[in-house]
Amino acid sequence: MALAASALQRYLLLLAQEHLEFRLPEITSLLSLCGGQFSGEQEIRVNSPFWILNIPSEEMARGLMKRTVCAKSIFELWGHGRSAGELYASLKNYPTDKMLPYLQSDSTYKVHIHTFNKTLTQAQKIKKIDALEFLPFKGKVNLKNPEHIFWILEDYGMNPNDVPEEPLHLYFGRWIADGQRELIESYSVKKRHFIGNTSMDACLSFIMANHARVKPNDVVYDPFVGTGGLLISSAHFGAYVCGTDIDYNTIHGLGKASRKNQKWRGPDENIRANLRQYGLEKYYLDALVADSSRPIWRKGMLFDAIITDPPYGIREAPRRMGSQKEAVKSVERSTENHSFVSSSYHLSDIFFDLLKFAAEHLVMAGRLVYWLPIYRPEYTEDIVPRHPCLKLISNCEQMLSSHTSRRLITMEKVKEFKDQDENSYLLDGQYMPYRGHNSFREKYFSGVTKRIAKEEKDNQK
Repeated sequence: MALAASALQRYLLLLAQEHLEFRLPEITSLLSLCGGQFSGEQEIRVNSPFWILNIPSEEMARGLMKRTVCAKSIFELWGHGRSAGELYASLKNYPTDKMLPYLQSDSTYKVHIHTFNKTLTQAQKIKKIDALEFLPFKGKVNLKNPEHIFWILEDYGMNPNDVPEEPLHLYFGRWIADGQRELIESYSVKKRHFIGNTSMDACLSFIMANHARVKPNDVVYDPFVGTGGLLISSAHFGAYVCGTDIDYNTIHGLGKASRKNQKWRGPDENIRANLRQYGLEKYYLDALVADSSRPIWRKGMLFDAIITDPPYGIREAPRRMGSQKEAVKSVERSTENHSFVSSSYHLSDIFFDLLKFAAEHLVMAGRLVYWLPIYRPEYTEDIVPRHPCLKLISNCEQMLSSHTSRRLITMEKVKEFKDQDENSYLLDGQYMPYRGHNSFREKYFSGVTKRIAKEEKDNQK
């Protein structure tokens, strides 16, 4: 049963201004992971860096911040308004008994000012702090190591070319915790031991793990594991990780290097070494050479989450095992003389195989998170693959170019898989609309060619 609104404390969330579409699904997923839920009555301006959330407890607010990479900080909200007068009136109405534990004479504090889309002088900041003298602060100011930190936050809108003289929204609150933004730098692909052409950006990798609600002791699987970048974020959150890939060289860290000024991969460049680099090797189960289009797992083998970035055919060609008839046409050999027959693997088949696998092998309420490439002029929600056992949770766009993008799709298992569900997608007509995206590679490079031609034409003028 949802808690009554009166039982909820209001918190102010300060968010980073990147990956805007991904922020709400991340926060919603993490709140549910912490045992809460996202209220439809939350005061959310989706593109704004300031969100007011109703959260049952400070413990839950701290739990949220231990995971999020989209949010910078969270504050216990004491007051807010559209003008200084409204803010002060709001603060005077805040219950004194909730303030007093942080304002005692034996405590220390400081007040910090944050402005969005405007820079204030030091004199202006001091004036705004002095205006709060009506608050019953009894402790001593300590700028270096205070027990309690209070923030004034001012929002000057989203348009840097039209900054108002006065803020559009003002907030005052007690700082609770910061998010995990430092993970983006500490797990940067630039510093990683083993990378490939398609290694996932660290920020997006953590967002995917959060959308999947990965938690300690989960088992997380990536069927297109590549260099294992998506395993790292899940392992960081305490999950046991494994994956498969059809590319023998990548799984074993052999062949040509993707890193600049390095011709061949070194003897210790592999997925296990990546996890070892971050002290996460104990969470590594294994990575297998396998074809994701063919069954390798026994029935009843269940994963808590499946997180993956399938090949789109841009940098890496989608492949699967071919028949003996194709052996004459296409035989590939690795540096270890391992050979396999390669055949094309259409995007439509990749994604419907993926959904079918997730429907069968996820635990109930387990989540599938994957990237879906789309050609924007032809995109409609109808071409997002569906399965009767999986519920669509979120669909977020990341632009790749003016005409292409990829969408982060999050689905949750809501129904047990039955044999009759195996080919259900063929019955509802959804398979055919998505087949148009089998030509995604051609459409992608067609757009690139047109852009280059336009640039050359413009340069000749």
